[in-house]
Amino acid sequence: MSDYITTIGLEIHAELHTNSKMWCGCKNDPYEKKPNQNICEVCMAHPGTLPVANHKAIKKVITVGCAVNGTIADFTEFDRKNYFYPDIPKGYQISQYKLPIVVGGKVNGKDLTRIHLEEDTAKSSHDNEGYTLVDYNRAGVPLMELVTEPVIHSAEEAVAFARELQRILRYTGVSEANMEMGQMRIEANISVSKDPSKFGTKCEVKNINSFASVFGAINYEVARHIEACEKGEKIVQETRGWDEGKQATFSQRKKENAHDYRYFPDPDLPKLYLHKLFNIDEIKSSLPELPSARKERYSKYNLQSNYVDILIDDVNMGTYYDSILSSVGENNSVLVANYLLSDTLGLLAKDESLRLPSSSNFAKLIGMNIKGELSSRGTKDILAVIMKEDQDPRDYAEKNNLIQTNDTEALKKIVEEVISESPTQVADYKSGKEAMFMYFVGQCMKKSKGNGNPSLFQELLKEALK
Repeated sequence: MSDYITTIGLEIHAELHTNSKMWCGCKNDPYEKKPNQNICEVCMAHPGTLPVANHKAIKKVITVGCAVNGTIADFTEFDRKNYFYPDIPKGYQISQYKLPIVVGGKVNGKDLTRIHLEEDTAKSSHDNEGYTLVDYNRAGVPLMELVTEPVIHSAEEAVAFARELQRILRYTGVSEANMEMGQMRIEANISVSKDPSKFGTKCEVKNINSFASVFGAINYEVARHIEACEKGEKIVQETRGWDEGKQATFSQRKKENAHDYRYFPDPDLPKLYLHKLFNIDEIKSSLPELPSARKERYSKYNLQSNYVDILIDDVNMGTYYDSILSSVGENNSVLVANYLLSDTLGLLAKDESLRLPSSSNFAKLIGMNIKGELSSRGTKDILAVIMKEDQDPRDYAEKNNLIQTNDTEALKKIVEEVISESPTQVADYKSGKEAMFMYFVGQCMKKSKGNGNPSLFQELLKEALK
C-alpha cells in the first residue's frame, strides 16, 4: 500500500439558470445552434459599452451559499481578471478575487473556501484546416465558481463531493448542472506527499466534464506523481487536460498564479452591500428540502439503496414519489417505490414514447391496489395504459371489467365448484402433493375471469381443503 498522501482541491464551475446573461439583456441560451445569435455590443466588448450586473444571478449564488451554510458577505465587488484569449473579447474576464459573495461552508462534509460569480467565455471550435471559429452565444453567461479547501484525499471522495454539489444546484433551481452539456465543469488540483505537514507540487486538470472522467483523471495524476517521486524526478506545476480516449492527462501550459492575471476592481461596476440588497434570512427560509435531508427521510422508509439513489439524484422523480406518498400514506412507501422505480422505469426503458402519468392518477392506481380492488397483474397492466394516455385508472378498470372481486360469498361458491370438479387433484393434494394448491388457485382465477382476489381465494381454499 502506498505511503503517499494524496491531497485534492476542487474548483467547480456551474452555469446559472437565468433568463439573461450576466452583464446584458441577451438571452441566456449558450446552446443556441446558430452561432453568434444571442450577442450584443456588451457581449462583444464594443467601445463605450457598460455592463449591468444580473440581480437574479447574484441571488442564486447567495442561495447556494445559504444551502451549504456559508457566510454571505456584507460587502463584495467584481474584479477584472486580465488575460488575452480569443474567447474573451474584452481582454479580461469580469470575476471576483479578494471579496467573493460566499466564504466557507460545507458540502458532503468537506470544507469550502469560497463561492464567487463571474462570466463564462465564448466557445472556440478548431477546424481541420487550421482555422479557429468563435461562437459568442456563451460569452457573458453567469458562471458560479465554487472552490474547496485542499481536504479531499481520493478520487472517490472527489466524485462523491461533485455529485452532492450537483444535487444541491438542481434542488435549489440554481443550475441544471448537466455535465455533458458543459453546464457544470470540474477542475482538480492534485498533489502527493509523504510528509503529512507539507503539500507536494500541485498540477491542475482543467474542464473535466463527467464524473467518470473526474475519477479517471485524478487516479491517473496520482499514479503519475508517485511514479515521478519514486524516480526522483521533479514535478512541474502546470495545467493539464484529460484525454478521454487515451484515459490520460496531457500538459497544456505552465500554471499561472494570481499575480499573472493583474486583478483589480472593475471600475464600471458598483460596489455591492449584499445584506442591503437582499433579504438573506428570507432566502434561507425559502430553501427547499436539500438532498441530504431527503436522503435521511428516505432512510426511514426501508427502501432498497439503489431506489434511494435514484430518488435523490433525480429531484423531479423524488418530488413525484413524495406526491404519491402524500395520497396513499408513508406506510406504503416500499409498494410505491416498487411500482415507480421497477415497473415504471422498466416500461420507459422499453418505450420512449411513454410518459409518467399525473401523480394523482398514479396514486389512485396504487390506492386501488392497496384496497384489493386490483391484483398486481391488473395494476401493472393499467399502469402501462395510463403511461400511454394519462387517464383515470378507476374509469379504465371499470370499463374493462378489471375491478377485483372481494365478495367472500361469491368467491366461496367458485372455490366449492373448483373442488367438486377436481376430485383427482384434491386426492393428490391430500396425499402430500402441496404444489397442487396453486392449480386450484389458477382454476379459481379462471372461473372468476381474473377478477377474483387471489389472496382471498387462497384463504378460502386452505379452509375448504382441510
